Amino acid sequence: MQIAADQLERQLKGADAQSLSPLYVLHGDEPLLLVEAGDAIRAAARAAGFLEREIHVVGHGFKWADVLASADNFSLFGGQKLIDIRLPNAKPGREGSEPLVQLATQPPENAITLISLGEADWQTQKTAWFTALKEAGVTVECNAPPLSQLPVWVAARLRRQQQSAQSEALQFIAEHVEGNLLAAHQEIQKLGLLYPAGELSLEQVREAVLNVARYDIEDFREAFLQGDVARCTRLLDALKAEGAPLPLLMWTCSSDVRLLAQASAARERGMSADEALKAARVFGARQAPYRNALERVPASVFRVGLQHAARIDRMVKGLVQGDVWDEVLQLAIRLSGRRKAAPRRPAQA
Repeated sequence: MQIAADQLERQLKGADAQSLSPLYVLHGDEPLLLVEAGDAIRAAARAAGFLEREIHVVGHGFKWADVLASADNFSLFGGQKLIDIRLPNAKPGREGSEPLVQLATQPPENAITLISLGEADWQTQKTAWFTALKEAGVTVECNAPPLSQLPVWVAARLRRQQQSAQSEALQFIAEHVEGNLLAAHQEIQKLGLLYPAGELSLEQVREAVLNVARYDIEDFREAFLQGDVARCTRLLDALKAEGAPLPLLMWTCSSDVRLLAQASAARERGMSADEALKAARVFGARQAPYRNALERVPASVFRVGLQHAARIDRMVKGLVQGDVWDEVLQLAIRLSGRRKAAPRRPAQA
């Protein structure tokens, strides 16, 4: 069974030795959620009488035989035990694959096994050992919520400290902590220290919450494909301040514009959006943002956008004069389906 990190607390509430799963697997891209999920499982196990704990950190020179020996070795008094296996890179190799399958198919008696994997990519999740673990126990996915869901996450965290906020204040917090969940957690805790229980005003939130958001070029790609100009503006400002590499940013934009231009041309020839994207080697869940862009923007705009991207690329290489950051924003505005922003006029004397 696979559940999200925010479902784990409800599942563990009031659990005893019989109702706890003999196996828990944690994986995901968000360190804060991984740590919190592990702490919650360890606390529930301790409350249920699993007082003995053995920690195995997989690294150079690690022996998987020690893990299997731990699973079979119980104390003289037959106490219940938590076997805590930590595999940060989610790569057990050939040596670890078979022992993990054995732990899944032959779980040790009077023990709970907790396996913390870190981020497991789609290839890892298709392996035999990961499938065996998922089928045998409870798998907790600890991924950071996207920006669209971040206000809900913030609201849930505020409820834990008997606080709440209106949607505008929640959105403000989300935009200022995006991509940095640990800092988000700290900012929310700060609100609990500064203000009493109850509803927080937008003014209180603005005074207290720092801008601790962290962005990368993949965040910009997401906003770029969604046609979210406001977010593109915010992301470009942050990437510029952080010194993000312009060639990589431009390569990302150009690749997407080229792909969309090819797919839109294929649609003009009678292909469906699905066929056009498959021809462009975009499959499955990856199609969604590109499909949205194809439905929103005419094919002619993509053709002009491709020429615009080529001009920006020449700017990056120093062949043409211009403000690259502003031109990338203008390209994002063009592909959002909105009119290009007018150039700013100098102030009158």
